[in-house]
Amino acid sequence: MTLVRVIEIENFRSIKFLRWQPFAGINCLVGPGDSGKSTVLDALDFCIGARRTLPMTDAEFCGLDVEKPVRISVTLGNLPDELKNIDSYGLYLRGFNAADGTIADEPEAGLETALTVQLLVESDLEPQWTLVSARAAAQGQSRSLNWADRVKIAPTRLGAVNDYNLTWRRGSILNRLSDERADASKELAKAGRDVRLAFGAQGSEQLAKALAAVTDTAKKLGIPIGAEAKALLDASSVSFSGGTISLHDETGVPLRGLGLGSTRLLIAGLQRQASAQASIILIDELEHGLEPHRIIMLLQALGAKDNPAPLQVFMTTHSPVAVRELAATQLHVLRRRGDQHCALAVGGAGDVQGTIRRFPEALLASAVFVCEGASEVGLMRGFDQWRVANGHVSLAAHGCALVDGGGSELFTRALAFQALGYRVATLRDSDVHPTPEFEAQFAAAGGQTFRWRNGRALEDELFESVGPHTVSKLVELAVAEKEETLVNEHIKSASTNAKDLAAIRAEYAAGITPASRTLLGAASRFKGQKGWFKSVGAMEHAAREIIAPELPQAIDLAVGQFMEQMFTWIANGR
Repeated sequence: MTLVRVIEIENFRSIKFLRWQPFAGINCLVGPGDSGKSTVLDALDFCIGARRTLPMTDAEFCGLDVEKPVRISVTLGNLPDELKNIDSYGLYLRGFNAADGTIADEPEAGLETALTVQLLVESDLEPQWTLVSARAAAQGQSRSLNWADRVKIAPTRLGAVNDYNLTWRRGSILNRLSDERADASKELAKAGRDVRLAFGAQGSEQLAKALAAVTDTAKKLGIPIGAEAKALLDASSVSFSGGTISLHDETGVPLRGLGLGSTRLLIAGLQRQASAQASIILIDELEHGLEPHRIIMLLQALGAKDNPAPLQVFMTTHSPVAVRELAATQLHVLRRRGDQHCALAVGGAGDVQGTIRRFPEALLASAVFVCEGASEVGLMRGFDQWRVANGHVSLAAHGCALVDGGGSELFTRALAFQALGYRVATLRDSDVHPTPEFEAQFAAAGGQTFRWRNGRALEDELFESVGPHTVSKLVELAVAEKEETLVNEHIKSASTNAKDLAAIRAEYAAGITPASRTLLGAASRFKGQKGWFKSVGAMEHAAREIIAPELPQAIDLAVGQFMEQMFTWIANGR
């Protein structure tokens, strides 16, 4: 099957320059909105689609600068014999090096034979499709693909309107399934004539008054219509063209009446059946019209889990479901770096598959905030909810996603997102730091790290800093969540039986002593789910309902300033 090896885009819409070497199977572009993902699909469609004309406007030029032409080049490999025909394309055959993505102007030993199709649009807005060859240019020669070959390699595009592919039209997926053709032209023409004859004079009888007026007027004006005008079926109204034969269900209802999601699924399945004739498919907003389970079905139909891949698929998505189902090697983050765009392979950023499966929405954000553990994620979520309720802009609106760093994996995950061009910050405890070398690498690349003070963990910082009534509320919340016996045992264990829950409660009225604050910090952070606030939900509730509203009463206002710094970093990214 013919495959796209290299895509080059210059001055097309928001893309000033992009060079991308896609993979043979699924190529899913992700990233924040307006990063140019749909533009890449349109560029492929415009360049190698079966088109004779292409409506263009000044808006298609990057920055509306029509003096710099739109240039889209697509290098095709794994060519069938007809595209390697020396008589037809010998002067235009090139060599592709898969190892480094370079393209030689002539086929060479060890290189894959390739053809490069180019679309050029200058200020006159007239599209020109040609094959790229320095040898041909030197001889003053130029040509494009034969129309028949162009139709064969043209990608199928799944969009909001899919009726075309549910009829036997030129270039439709149904015509690519087999060489069979149904010729209904004679029968349809005869049926049309029979209908006109059957209608016969009945139209003239029903429209006699209007026909008399037409006849009278024509005679007065000397217009030759014969003795009288007649109302017959227009011959063109019963003529038939491409698309006359279409798919219907068993009751005769046309399948174009199916829902958008069902239509997409059906065409994707048919495309796979026709992969020998048509191997490239384009899908913008993969999830459009599909429930989560049908997104998974569509990906399976496209061969997302197959090896070797049956199709070369170019798609975009904003669906966490799709991101979670795909392998890291099938995902590419589209980024703008200065005047250039780049498509960064997620699989090349390190071991991020587990992170993607747990936090797929992070790949769809513009910034990532990696927290050391679940309690830090809950803290940020709770504060965010409280801030939104008090008129602030949410994390989501700022395009920021929270990720659980998994303790010792904190900076490994942060570095992976950083390598993919995301703006990344981390939040960690200060009591233990197992990977200082990774933090140094992260900081050197521009990453921002927030850490609790004075060798403290999150729970230490909270119990040491918040107001006395806040401390008592946190203890009672833990009792409600974890049961009194467990909280009591934790306090006794942390104090080596010097204090228990009753002793702590006795301090509520006069205020919790500094020693008891330190004790509660240690007691609350038992490892695992036994910790008082070690789950996202528990800390989220504590932060939203207790900690955030009562920060003005804290005995150490620095903790509130620290939280504000983190949210300021998030806000400054948009």
